Amino acid sequence: MNRVVHPIEQESYRRLRARLDTSHFPALTRAVVERVIHSAADLGYATDLVMAEEDLVRAHAALHAGAPVVVDVEMVAAGITRRETVCRLKDAVAGPGLTRSAHAIRLAYEQVGPGALWVIGNAPTALEELLTLDADPALVIGLPVGFVGAVESKAALRESGLPAVSNVSEKGGSAVASAALNALLYHPVPHSEETS
Repeated sequence: MNRVVHPIEQESYRRLRARLDTSHFPALTRAVVERVIHSAADLGYATDLVMAEEDLVRAHAALHAGAPVVVDVEMVAAGITRRETVCRLKDAVAGPGLTRSAHAIRLAYEQVGPGALWVIGNAPTALEELLTLDADPALVIGLPVGFVGAVESKAALRESGLPAVSNVSEKGGSAVASAALNALLYHPVPHSEETS
């Protein structure tokens, strides 16, 4: 099903591209960079985001083949409008050495198992917990925001070797995390993926 793009969004992308040349990025990387910038009106993401096109290609295929999408908070889920998501934060309980966000990630993994796309935009402890699990993710969008733990958790994600979208700075958040996932959702599926 083709997505109808509103004229305001079209104009926003036109202005973005007038201010920033994104044509050198590979297709899916460009889609993620532009949608994240669009969601935050922050051109700095063009040099702050870290991802590999081959990871995005595999994640795009997994997403369109129906892989589960897990989010850390309902605000991320609210930004993903074309796909059901799993968020277990309401069921989670904090305990000694375990934040509620981290417990929610454990509960979600018990529910979905390996091969999911994980979208973390709020809690660094959720990302840290995911890295302790043998989650075998299709992709981790790790863009938690904050002054405590965010930079470190994203650095740990990059060091893990897992397929990921992250950024180097303290910025991030629910809107940009959901935007990164939406970029993959909205990007057209090649005919070979549709028929395979």
